[in-house]
Amino acid sequence: MSKSERVVLALGGAGTVGSGIVKAFLDRGFKVVVISRDSSRLEKLKDFVSPSSRENLITVVGNVGSEEGAEEAKQAVLKAVGKVTDIVSSLGFSWWQGGPPHTQTVKELHWVLETLILSTFVSWKAFFPLVREDPNCTYTFITGGAGEKLLMPGTGFLTVGAASALAFCQVLREEYPDVPCKLNQVKINTGVATPDRLAPGYLNHLDLGEAVATLVERKNTSHTVFNVNCPADLKTILLENNIMSERI
Repeated sequence: MSKSERVVLALGGAGTVGSGIVKAFLDRGFKVVVISRDSSRLEKLKDFVSPSSRENLITVVGNVGSEEGAEEAKQAVLKAVGKVTDIVSSLGFSWWQGGPPHTQTVKELHWVLETLILSTFVSWKAFFPLVREDPNCTYTFITGGAGEKLLMPGTGFLTVGAASALAFCQVLREEYPDVPCKLNQVKINTGVATPDRLAPGYLNHLDLGEAVATLVERKNTSHTVFNVNCPADLKTILLENNIMSERI
């Protein structure tokens, strides 16, 4: 299957992490579909990507945070492009620093979980059947290391939500050990930012996008967790096809 025949569904593609991934795929000649509830974010994404590849970007206004919304979005995607061959989910990359747990409400915890894990689950449930039985297809989760430690005081709910995402990915690897689709996870253990907002040790979202696109294009691994701890790890992915990973 040539790159021009592959259609990438980039869940969370209008965000900081997702936009770098979208641009990388488009620059390589893939078609890319992005869903967002906010049409203005989709317009901003269109302005961000390379003009020469913009015609291969398909945008859909929809909500993948609910089962009904995800199903409607799936039908809209299939109507627009006919098929999906690769899915990259970078949903849930949201910062939260609302304070220590005893100062929070159940409503706030529910919002965090909805943002960081429920949308990931709902969208997976809707879209995974499109690629599940095809060994030429891929489903890649982009997760964060915040689920393994408290990043700083006041970010406890972020850790709870991020840990849920990590656990969900582990469950999928172990519940579906023999699924034909290439099922992988890229775990980012540092910050990600646009070039104008980079801090020491942070990943440039464009470089991250190139690394993710490289992994998906090769489609030669499955049930693997790729740990990215620093910018140098992205170069390892691109140049050596070998990064710190664990086969589960």
